[in-house]
Amino acid sequence: MATFKFYTVTYSKMVFRAIFVLFLVGSLFLSSVNLATEIDAASLWNTDDYFNNPPKATFGEKQTGSLVQEVYYEGEPYQGKPTRVFAYLGKPEGTAPFDGKFPAILLIHGGGGKAFANWAELWAKRGYVALAIDFGGRGANSPLPDGGPKQSDTEKFRNFTIANGDYKNMWTYQSIAAILRGHALLAAQPEVDPNKIVATGLSWGGYLTCILARVDHKLQAAVPVYGCGFLHENSVWKVNKFDPMTPEQRNNWVSLFDPSSHLGRAAIPMLFVNGTNDFAYLLDSYQKSYRLPKGETTISITLRRPHGHIFTFKEVDTFIDAIIFKNTKPSSKPLPKVSEMKSNEDGKSVSATFESEVPVVKAELAWTANTGEWQKREWKTTPATINNHTVSAELPTPLPTCYYILLTDERGLPVSSPIKITENK
Repeated sequence: MATFKFYTVTYSKMVFRAIFVLFLVGSLFLSSVNLATEIDAASLWNTDDYFNNPPKATFGEKQTGSLVQEVYYEGEPYQGKPTRVFAYLGKPEGTAPFDGKFPAILLIHGGGGKAFANWAELWAKRGYVALAIDFGGRGANSPLPDGGPKQSDTEKFRNFTIANGDYKNMWTYQSIAAILRGHALLAAQPEVDPNKIVATGLSWGGYLTCILARVDHKLQAAVPVYGCGFLHENSVWKVNKFDPMTPEQRNNWVSLFDPSSHLGRAAIPMLFVNGTNDFAYLLDSYQKSYRLPKGETTISITLRRPHGHIFTFKEVDTFIDAIIFKNTKPSSKPLPKVSEMKSNEDGKSVSATFESEVPVVKAELAWTANTGEWQKREWKTTPATINNHTVSAELPTPLPTCYYILLTDERGLPVSSPIKITENK
C-alpha cells in the first residue's frame, strides 16, 4: 500500500509539473503574440521626438540650372550603429505664397527605386519644397557604408523578434523613421511653412504612405499610389512570403507593419490611386484599405493603369494643390467627390451622386465579369448618364463580379466611386 501511495504522489507531482510547464509555455507564447498587437504607433515611432529634434544634415550645392541639391541627414540606428539617409531637396524660385514660406512635400519611392532628383525638381517647379528620400541605403551613385537596410523582399519580410527590439531593424520601421526625420528636416527649413507639408508615395512608397497617414500627426494630406494594406490576405506577396510564415511571424508582421493595422486611425485627407489590374496591390485588399481611414477619402481607379515610378498622374497634383491652396489658384479646384453606389429598385441599374466645382464631361460604368486572379481580369466600360449631380448606369447581364462608376472632369482627371465586389468569396 505504501508503494502504491509513493507512485500516486510521484505521478501527481509529474502531472502537476507537466501542466505547470505547459501553462508557462502557453503564457510565453500568448505574451509574444500580444506584445506585437499591443505595440501601437506611439511606441513604434516617437513622432514628437523626431519633430522636436530635427536631424543634423549636410547639404550639397545645387547644380547649374537645377532647383535640386543633395542632402544627407541622420537616420535611425540600424543594428546598433548610426546611419545616414540620402535625399534630394528641391526648392522653388519666386515669391513664396504663405507669408514668405512655401508648402512642402515628402516623395516616397517604390521597390527597386531610389531618391529621384527629377521628382524633386518637378515639385519644386510646382511651388513646393520637395524631399525625395532614398529607402535602400544608397547615396547619389552608390551604396552608403552607413546607409541602413537594403530594400529587397529579404529585408522586408524576414522573421524578427519583438521583445529585444529587433523590429526596429526592419525595413518598414527604418523607412518610416527616415520619412519622419525627413518631415522634421523640411519643417526646420526657413522657407517652409511647417503647417503645409504633405506626402505621396509609389508602390512600396504608397504602402509606406498608408502607414505614415496614421503615424505622422503633422501631415496635412497623403496620396498612396498603388500601395495598400491587407497584403497577407491578398497581394502578390501572399503565397511566397506570408503563407510560409508561422502564425506568430505573420501576426508580428501584420500587427506592426501592415497598413491595415494603421489606416483605421488615419484622419487626414487621402487620395487612393490604383489601376484595375495592378500586379501587386489587388482590388479586394484595396477596397478594404480605403474603407478604413476616418478622414475624407477620394478614390481614383482607372482601367489598366500602368505601374511604375510615374510622376505624371495629374489627379495627384490637383488633389494636393486643393488641400494646400484651397481654391486660390486655377490648379487648386478640388477633384470631384463621388458617393457610394446604390442599386435602383429594378435591381438592373446603379446610381451615385457627386459634387464637382469643375464640369464633369464623361461618366462610365467600369466592370468585369471575370473571376480568378485580379491581374488577369478583362475590364470594360459602358456609358453612364449624368442628370444634375446624379450619375446612373445599367448593369450588364449577367451581373459583373466587380464594378464602379468612373467620372472624368474637363481637366481630364479621373475619380471613381467605391468599388462593388459581388462574387462569392
